[in-house]
Amino acid sequence: MTITHAPVDAHAGAPLGVPAKPLRIGPIQVDVPVVLAPMAGITNTAYRRLCREYGAGLYVCEMITSRALVERTPESMRLIQHHESETPRSIQLYGVEPNTVAEAVTMLVSEDRADHIDLNFGCPVPKVTRKGGGAALPWKTDLFRDLVTKAVRAAGDVPVTVKMRKGIDADHLTYLDAARIARDAGVAAVSLHARTANEHYSGQADWSAIATLKEAVTDIPVLGNGDIWSAADALRMVDETGCDGVVVGRGCLGRPWLFGDLAAAFRGEGLRYMPTLGEVAEGFRRHVELLVEFFESEDHGCRDMRKHVAWYFKGYPIGSDVRSGLALASSLQEIDDLLGQLDAAAPYPGAGAEGPRGRAGHPKRTALPDRWLESHDVDAEFRKVLAAAEMHHSGG
Repeated sequence: MTITHAPVDAHAGAPLGVPAKPLRIGPIQVDVPVVLAPMAGITNTAYRRLCREYGAGLYVCEMITSRALVERTPESMRLIQHHESETPRSIQLYGVEPNTVAEAVTMLVSEDRADHIDLNFGCPVPKVTRKGGGAALPWKTDLFRDLVTKAVRAAGDVPVTVKMRKGIDADHLTYLDAARIARDAGVAAVSLHARTANEHYSGQADWSAIATLKEAVTDIPVLGNGDIWSAADALRMVDETGCDGVVVGRGCLGRPWLFGDLAAAFRGEGLRYMPTLGEVAEGFRRHVELLVEFFESEDHGCRDMRKHVAWYFKGYPIGSDVRSGLALASSLQEIDDLLGQLDAAAPYPGAGAEGPRGRAGHPKRTALPDRWLESHDVDAEFRKVLAAAEMHHSGG
């Protein structure tokens, strides 16, 4: 794709393999086997559009709560909006009650709001797992089977996928059984974040689990997620695990051009973006412009952009005054004035701009409902509790 608003110099790197096969998710063909992971407060339509302008892949919106969607809360309806340039349209749902999730899927399909639906079973956030959702839910085998089966049936011809973690902790792994159940229920692909819920985002992702899953489930695509900070990491994951594609989350924070790197790498090209400070500033400016359009408010868009400042300018010499100014700016004019103070010719800082980004945190015990781990079963009474636990929030 030609990028006219934020051109970036591509510098030759070492040859990196041969062109990859397209990723097939039901009737959808993704020419570059890369998926943008849903991230709360990040992967709104503004950021998805920006990433798409740099590269190629499947771009998933941030997680939407099924109950809130069924009740058509203003926030959930805003979050599922897609720009006309976005295709295929991909939405991730969270829920703990099968009938509610099925109703949300029915709504999305009947109203032609999605071309692909992903179900979240990977979120480790306490407000989600405490209600039995996210990474906690696959432990309850029958509940997981019921929820996925009803979602797939409600979706009809629209492909449904499942994103999950290894399990709750090292003693309560669920990913192999969950993947087999999901496959038998008719999902089009499964994604594995190679950490347990207890690990959150700490330590190093266990890519060997992705390889084990790929060996166990061979008739649908298996996607790997965790610790992809560069195109080289993505190629190495595919090589080491045999997975059919990669899911990229924190690695693209402040680096939407990573999707250009990934597209080139999976096409067998040895080209990588190494943007000057001026080119980073142009990408930053484009991002805030899209946020202003998305929120229909200059103030809201500029304020939302504040959390991206450290990620975009990681490793670059921009000065504390400019950095703090951008983190407080509330208008496009303020942002333009601050960006105008930068040395646009400052070169790519190399390792200083690369590597992990976003919060890693520390391992912590996953918040779970009372007696959750005592059994894989959920009785009728507990299903009523789960139905009442549906929350009006998105994210995770």
